[in-house]
Amino acid sequence: MASAKNNNNNDIVFLPLGGVGEIGMNLGLYGYGPEGDRTWLIVDCGVSFAGPELPGIDLVLPDIKFLEDEVDNIVGMVITHAHEDHYGGILHLWPFLKVPVYATAFTAGLLAAKAESEPGAEAVPVTVVRQGERHEIGPFDVEFVAMAHSIPEPCALAIRTPAGMVLHTGDWKIDHTPGVGHPIDVDRLAELGREGVMALVCDSTNAIRDGVSPSEADVAEELKKVMASAKNRVAITTFASNVARIRAIAEAAAANDRDVVVVGRSMHRVIAVAGELGYLEGLKPFHDEEAFGYLPRDKCVLLCTGSQGESRAALARIAAGDHRNIALSKGDTVIFSSRTIPGNEKAVAEVQNNLADKDVQIVTDRDALVHVSGHPRRGELEQLYRLVDPKVVLPVHGEPLHLAAHAAFAKSLGVREVVRGKNGDIVRLSQGRAGIIDEAPSGIMVKDGDILDDPEVTGVKERRKLSYAGAAVIALVVNRAGDLLTDPQVTLLGHPDTDDDGEPMENVVSKAIVGAVKSIPKGRRKDKDLVGEAARRAARSEILDVWGKKTLCKVMVTQL
Repeated sequence: MASAKNNNNNDIVFLPLGGVGEIGMNLGLYGYGPEGDRTWLIVDCGVSFAGPELPGIDLVLPDIKFLEDEVDNIVGMVITHAHEDHYGGILHLWPFLKVPVYATAFTAGLLAAKAESEPGAEAVPVTVVRQGERHEIGPFDVEFVAMAHSIPEPCALAIRTPAGMVLHTGDWKIDHTPGVGHPIDVDRLAELGREGVMALVCDSTNAIRDGVSPSEADVAEELKKVMASAKNRVAITTFASNVARIRAIAEAAAANDRDVVVVGRSMHRVIAVAGELGYLEGLKPFHDEEAFGYLPRDKCVLLCTGSQGESRAALARIAAGDHRNIALSKGDTVIFSSRTIPGNEKAVAEVQNNLADKDVQIVTDRDALVHVSGHPRRGELEQLYRLVDPKVVLPVHGEPLHLAAHAAFAKSLGVREVVRGKNGDIVRLSQGRAGIIDEAPSGIMVKDGDILDDPEVTGVKERRKLSYAGAAVIALVVNRAGDLLTDPQVTLLGHPDTDDDGEPMENVVSKAIVGAVKSIPKGRRKDKDLVGEAARRAARSEILDVWGKKTLCKVMVTQL
């Protein structure tokens, strides 16, 4: 790393390896001490999901080369809450680090349940903490401050060091009636402000939106009304981790004399953990999907996974008519109690179109208040700024548009030191000297089946080419003089069947290969590598001439 000024000072720095300049894959590091001898605390360990640019990839995770190099200087990993983009990478990355993990009971319970469901996953020991507690983790005094978000037990972290206090918000909103668990602890935030918050590292997801987000309590009331107007079956899909929404759905069902049928493994997993922690007390028992067959149409509420159009989730299979136990029909109602995450629009639209083909009524947040965000709008950001009065602000958890809007908003509120960083930047948070002082290796790793590695190592580059222009596999058999003993065996994958004249493409390519091999001087044909390369070039050139695309081409030459 490049040298930095004042490298003998015990500064506190923040280094994001994921989650800045993007929504997802959150992993941040707080470092305390002089350059070259810092002690590190990891905050969150999330994943994101692959788009079409990474065909076949299961998960995208932050590259942890920096962490592996610094593992002896890492004192712990603290998890703010149990959303996949904040804790989903633990099972995959913790085995490389083996550092102590701190999380609330709900997060620890979901992590343990996930480990049980993933073959070969290593159980991760977790120190369970409660909202409001303080823990000494190396040189960091970490207080877990109760916040509100679309999941139980979200925490901000008040991180104290001799260099000053940093408030890391995690994901949050201001909600005094969150449905389950504690509301945001506004009084404690104000006390922290009076103590002195040097730096605020803050969620930017809704920084482009004015006003204040509605409460989960508002959604609960609206769900009762929407359900009351439904004459037949009701199916509701939401994020499985939103226990407050699950509770609201169950209460709305009870208010309308309906029973809840749970459909989807992740929904069952969350309900089991939430039930053990008392978050579902007082509700009527949930039914397994087998109950669907005997419940009257006007007494049934289906609680389904698949709010993002996931092809293997319950709602997608129901909409396509592929579910073994559940079917919807004309006059039923499906409520999308969720927002569509950017990138999932096409998948969600496909599910909704399949439902529309069945004459199922669809209700989204465009039609009624059936969903609210778990992130702060500008009105909530302003309230937090007034409570904690930060001297330095670093916007995180957002794409560049969100970060820029948050930075400008912070400046408009009078914050003098606002730092715009990106993944890999080492940001000094000290008042009066805040700024980017260095950079560290950063990037992504991908989970491809059972392999976790750099994306290019996994063959993604070739998969992208395959998805665009297919592949040609060619087998040649030649004698020692280099003469073809049989016609080339040509296998084309993802190509047109014929050329413009109707001749099979395999024949067109085979003729080009034969011509290319025969054009090689006899004395040079003995070199089977030369023969193979001539065949490859001829095949690619002919396919390009006929089809206009450069295909992947592999040639195998057997010499007898």
